Amino acid sequence: MDFDEIGEMAIGSRLRALSDLVTDDSALIYELYKIDLKPKWFPVFYFLSNQAKGVSITSIAKEIEQTHPSVIKIVKEMYNTGLVLEQKDEQDGRKNNIVLTQKGQDISQKIQAQYIDVENAIKNALNQTRHNIWLAIQEFEYLLNEKSLFDRVLEQKKKRESSSIEVYEYSPDYHSAFKKLNEEWITKYFKLEEADSKVLNDPQGFILDKGGKILVAVLDHEVLGVCALLKMEDDHYDYELAKMAVSPKAQGKGIGYLLGTSIIEKAKSLNASRLYLESNTILKPAISLYEKLGFRKVVGHDTPYERCNIQMEIHLK
Repeated sequence: MDFDEIGEMAIGSRLRALSDLVTDDSALIYELYKIDLKPKWFPVFYFLSNQAKGVSITSIAKEIEQTHPSVIKIVKEMYNTGLVLEQKDEQDGRKNNIVLTQKGQDISQKIQAQYIDVENAIKNALNQTRHNIWLAIQEFEYLLNEKSLFDRVLEQKKKRESSSIEVYEYSPDYHSAFKKLNEEWITKYFKLEEADSKVLNDPQGFILDKGGKILVAVLDHEVLGVCALLKMEDDHYDYELAKMAVSPKAQGKGIGYLLGTSIIEKAKSLNASRLYLESNTILKPAISLYEKLGFRKVVGHDTPYERCNIQMEIHLK
């Protein structure tokens, strides 16, 4: 397989191929030094050789970062060749600990020369490379611990899919979609209130004619999300971010974030200094989205909605 032709997405397969290459040579190296070990035993053997007393399978698995079943299998193989044995735990007789036998301890002493030669050989090889793979792996592992590969792929998926979505300003053609999407999410979690019906039945009169804006997210002529700016008669806030709704079939495409950033930019273009919104804490994805957009919790504002139990704001200036 030509990994260079496939590119970076084959990193897992390429690392496995590299591991196989090193493992094949490792078996020959053990034979060279007349060490009766298998390469796959090394992490367990090395850990045990540095312990003053026996340790449990669970502790071994945690330390060498392998699964519990795989460590059990390795320990069983090592037991069958006389390298380890089981001992009852001194504090808890129900537990068995693993310890090197005398044969294992003898190998631990004999293998020290091999360690020196192998370490020097690897350092020599790394010094001949332009990029130190050992340091690169450490850095890459750190990055994947910070954000998993799955999360990074999901992020790119959302980015790619949202790039095909267009955001338009509201027109009467979008009224039915604006109403339907909002009624769907409201009735899923709460009840439709009088304040909802007024706005959804007449967005022109209750939003646009009062100085507000509505944005719609469209993909292939289908409205997948909506969001509104309501002009507020308030000394503290210029506009309220409201009536954000995304089609259930479009969840996970980043449409909420796209609409949120678009509506904030619209508010800035209208010279708004602060935005306000109302929500409910059972809508955890929505609250997380608002926080990602920069909104922070506030208290004390009057609301016409029974379902509101959290209020948030963002400073734009």
